[in-house]
Amino acid sequence: MEGEKRRVGMLDRITFDPMIMGGRACIRGMRIPVSVLVSQIAHGASFEEILKGYPDLETEDVQQAIEYAAWLSQEQVRIACRGDTLEIFG
Repeated sequence: MEGEKRRVGMLDRITFDPMIMGGRACIRGMRIPVSVLVSQIAHGASFEEILKGYPDLETEDVQQAIEYAAWLSQEQVRIACRGDTLEIFG
């Protein structure tokens, strides 16, 4: 757990501000949500293509967006079936 805390602290380019994009995870306080970058990568965009489309970004910004998404995906999800109902717990 302590290692996890240090790792998240290393994501210094990921910011949260209620006044910017409703508090969503963004890059360095800009109006560029992490989810947009991760989605572009998921759909086949290269780092170079993303950086060309967002000239204010740096390679490390895109890298940290991926690292943040990977960290979030470590969340344990429990699924329970009750009759015809499927319940998902975070």
